[in-house]
Amino acid sequence: MKVRPHESIEGLYVVELDDGTLKLATRNLAPGIKVYGEMLIQHEGVELRIWDAYRSKLAAAFIKGLKTSPLKEGLRVLYLGAASGTTCSHVSDIVGHKGRVYGVEFSPRVMREFLERVARHRENVIPILADARFPAEYSHVMEEVDIIYQDVAQPYQSKILIDNADFYLKKGGWAFLAIKARSIDVTKEPSEVYKREIETLKEGGFEIVHVVHLEPYDVDHAMILARRV
Repeated sequence: MKVRPHESIEGLYVVELDDGTLKLATRNLAPGIKVYGEMLIQHEGVELRIWDAYRSKLAAAFIKGLKTSPLKEGLRVLYLGAASGTTCSHVSDIVGHKGRVYGVEFSPRVMREFLERVARHRENVIPILADARFPAEYSHVMEEVDIIYQDVAQPYQSKILIDNADFYLKKGGWAFLAIKARSIDVTKEPSEVYKREIETLKEGGFEIVHVVHLEPYDVDHAMILARRV
């Protein structure tokens, strides 16, 4: 097994398994704790967690060609659609003990899983049971953030991101938007949906930096990296 830091993305590692397969990994902020059954490996005295691209759209985006990332140690992230915490946990690894991840999830049942699997083991994760469509509802626990990461199965996904950015994203801040085309409009081709959502982001003050399609890891999905100008 060979391990090396990613050539351009801070906090990310590339792992070559004995069979030649390449995987991504992050440094485990909670040593010994698995979130979703992922493999744990040791590298130069540090525990790494293998990041499954079939379980995480962000990992899929990195594998599919996203060569830059604003995620860095010490940054504050608003994570919309935390679900049970798979990707959120790797974001937590990257921003580290000095960073903070506010994880918003609407479903009480899923939030219980998020609390058990992720938040209870990671002091930099703040769980928020709320609806991302109404960002004012969680203003009492929020602060200005450097990055918004959004993965919600709702129509008007770009609008939800813009509304949250108006409340919490700092000037010049970044956003990851995982677009689920079939959650927006099942009657339109995914390419039409992506184009419409991108135009909405531009109208909301975002500059589109990169768009990556996530097949075969997630069908009819794209990841957009944007910056608010």
